[in-house]
Amino acid sequence: MDGIHDLGGKQGYGPVDVHEKDEPFHADYEGRMWAISRLCGAPDWTIDWWRNVREHIEPVDYLSRPYFDSWMQTYAAAYICSGIFTPDEIIAGHTHHKGPPATPLSYDEAIETQRKSCLDFSLPSDGPARFNAGDLVQTVEFIDAAHTRLPQYARNKPAVIRAYTGSHLFPDDSARGIERGEHLYSVTFRAQDLWGPRANPKDSVILDLWESYLEPR
Repeated sequence: MDGIHDLGGKQGYGPVDVHEKDEPFHADYEGRMWAISRLCGAPDWTIDWWRNVREHIEPVDYLSRPYFDSWMQTYAAAYICSGIFTPDEIIAGHTHHKGPPATPLSYDEAIETQRKSCLDFSLPSDGPARFNAGDLVQTVEFIDAAHTRLPQYARNKPAVIRAYTGSHLFPDDSARGIERGEHLYSVTFRAQDLWGPRANPKDSVILDLWESYLEPR
């Protein structure tokens, strides 16, 4: 997770626009892209693998594309990788193989489809949890993974275990197609430890982090 997408805590990108119109989509294609993301995929995909695909977008391309356009680029690459579409079919805008006709869903059916799509990522670990609430820890500095949920700004930082939240699918391995459970914790950081002495000493940041990201201190 050392790519351009890991922007947390970095400066120089200008202010965040908080005055955008209060509307779900800014263009028609964004709504269609959202529908594709909710209803389409492939059996070999996982959320971590999908994120890994998106994180391989070239830096200039990643920063210059609108959000849902970046999603569309990711899905196109993922479909090609899984053999669902060819590059020529993506360029043409239609497949060369006709499938069954689409069946429109009612509102209630769409809600039920979304309800059933909620996944439980709980997965047993090989051994007992190493940490308990109140333990002092330090996050690791280096990550040997194509995808990880430990952001750059929180690496090699002191923290305190806030709570143990069970054992869950480890995203670093999941991005590579490996299903392995690892213990997960809510971890509290002092804002000044993350952002320096100019941060408010009363502020803190809580992250959910896997056990292999943590060392005792």
